[in-house]
Order: sequence, then structure tokens, then C-alpha cells
Amino acid sequence: MIYPKFSQSSLVLLAAAIVSAALGSIHAFSILLVPLETLFLTTRSAVSLTYSLALVSLSITVLLGHRIYGRSSPAAIIMASCTLAAIGTFIAGVGASLSAVWLGYGVIFGAANGLGYGFGLQLAAQANPGREGLAMGVVTAAYAFGAVVSPTLFSAILETLSFRAVMVTLTAVLLASGIFSGAILKCVGAQFLQDKHRSVTTSASLRSQQLLWLGYFGGVLAGLMVIGHAAGVAAALQPGISPWLAPMVIAAFNLLGSLIGGRLVDKVRPEGLLAVLAVITTSALISLVVFGRLGGLLISLSVIGFAYGGTIAAYPAAIAKLFDVKDSARIYGRVFTAWGCAGLLGPWFAGFLFDISRDYQLALLIAAAFSLVSVLAAALLSVVHRHARG
Repeated sequence: MIYPKFSQSSLVLLAAAIVSAALGSIHAFSILLVPLETLFLTTRSAVSLTYSLALVSLSITVLLGHRIYGRSSPAAIIMASCTLAAIGTFIAGVGASLSAVWLGYGVIFGAANGLGYGFGLQLAAQANPGREGLAMGVVTAAYAFGAVVSPTLFSAILETLSFRAVMVTLTAVLLASGIFSGAILKCVGAQFLQDKHRSVTTSASLRSQQLLWLGYFGGVLAGLMVIGHAAGVAAALQPGISPWLAPMVIAAFNLLGSLIGGRLVDKVRPEGLLAVLAVITTSALISLVVFGRLGGLLISLSVIGFAYGGTIAAYPAAIAKLFDVKDSARIYGRVFTAWGCAGLLGPWFAGFLFDISRDYQLALLIAAAFSLVSVLAAALLSVVHRHARG
């Protein structure tokens, strides 16, 4: 056992959660849509590309992360990821063009975000054997917590200062989080068990991985089309609503869903849970279209946030449960490319549809259709694993 004392494994989890919370501010991006449009006199789809670039960069580093995780100490990797993230947000803040924002926030911050978040998930799972689902749920919930706090903070800064001030503040938070968490990991002597295999040697068949990929893609694309435009969706359905309210509501229930989703993987059949979460997402999106203007806006957004949080916590935990934990970093990296594809397509496509129609109704219906794809993939995965168990 790497950590013979419960306090040591708990401190590793705490360090991962602190960094995850700072990085989770990425999901408060919708609060920056209008300020960026105004600052650079550009379109909603062009600004949305920033978020899409950040998510695809994030997914690439999660995919390749298993090649990096064992090459240095956990403390060094955590501090490096936060430092790189801070460099990205600083470039975005001081840059004189939208291209600088794409580079700094979209590429550099996004890539560092994936390194810190992906590593934190795997490190927390290894430090808490038998409680992998709970540990990953806590890290994911911390990511959501960052998205809960960030909209209010960003909005307060924007009221008196500017987008640039938001980026400088985020730079300082990222640096402080990296230093503090790195110090914790160094004190407990944190280690990461590197997977030495050249290929996955578990029962993770190609078909299982394809279904996991498809299910994850449909589920998170549906969620990200709403999360990436939460403030805009709320304003379109209920003009005059405070711009920070919708992102904060989604993020708060995202946090709750992350905690419950990760924990449930330890208790119930993972494939069934993935299907149920996709059904909840589909229902909430349809409800948002039908009742969004009739008082159901925040209820629908809260359910979407809850299901999204449950989904992003349940998938890595399900992989850790269904397959060997030493292979889970590699398998999750492959499956997580679905999140990157969804991140690249979803926010940009929602912005494109808004530019055409000046409304989000069509985007929400398309998101619901993708969520149905997730339902089908999870159901088929359940059949595959039922046959595998005999």
C-alpha cells in the first residue's frame, strides 16, 4: 500500500481537489461571452471558439497524460500544470487580439487544465483503493465547485474592471493553488503507479471502448452545448436575468451530481447508471425547450447540471471499476477524447446556430438528440458486459 495511513490518502485527495477547483473555472466561460464580443467587436461563434479550443486542448493532454504521469513526482506535475495554466491566462489577459485569447486561454490554459485535472483524478483513485468512485467524484465535484464560485467572482470583477482583470486574477489563483497543493503532495511523499504495459491487457474490448466513447460523447456534448452558453441561454429565455445566475446554478448542481455520480459507481452497476444519467439529460433539455420561458428555466438548468456532473464523474469511475485500475489511465485517456470532440463541436455549434437564428431553441433540441445517442450506447454497453460476465 502506497499510503499506509488514511490521513495520507486524504491529503493526496485534498491536494488534487484544490487544483481541480482552480481549473474548474474553465466552465464559467459563458460569463465572458459578451465582454469578449464587446472587447474585440466580433461574433458569438468566434468567441465560443475560445472555449472549444480549451476543451479540445484539455482532452489531448488527458489522452497523452499517461505518458507523463510517471516521469516526475506528483508534486512537480501538479505545480507544472498550474504554472502552465497561469501562463496561458496571463497571455489571454494581456493580449491585444482575440487570437491571443485563443492561444493563451484556448490552447495553453486548456492543455494545462487537462494535465492537472486528468492527473488529479488518477492520483486520487490510486491513493484510495476500494473507494475509487468516491475519490474521483470528490475531484470532479471540486472541479464543479470552481465553476460555482467563478461566475460570481468574474461578474464582480467585470462590473468594475474588465476581462483582462479577470484573467490576471485567475493567474494569481492558479499559481497559489499549484504551490499549496504541490507542498502537500511533497510532504506526504505522494507517488504515482505508472502503467508499464504497451497495450491494455484487461477485458476492455475494442467494442466496449467504442461504446464508452460514443456514450461519453453524446452525454457531454449535450451538456457542454448548454454550459458553454449558459448565460446566453438564460438571457434568451428570460431577458433581464442576472448573467451570473445560470452558470452558477448549473455549476452548483454539477457539483452535487459529481459527488453522487462517483459514489453510486461504487454501489450500483456502472453501465446502468450511465444510461440513467443520459435519460435525465435528454428529459431536462426537452423540458428547457418547452418550459424555459414559463418558469422552468432554472429547474431545467439545475437538472442538466446535475446530470452532467454525474456523467463526468461516473465515466472515469466506471472505467476504474470495470477494468484494472493500472490500465484505467490509458483507457480513460482514450475515452476522454470524446469529451474533447464534444468540446470542440458543442459550444461552437451552439454559437453558430445562435448567430443564424438569434435563439437557442434549435441548439437545445440538437443537444437532446445527441443525449439520446448516449442512452443507446450505454444500453448496448450493458448488454456487452452482461454477456462478458456469462
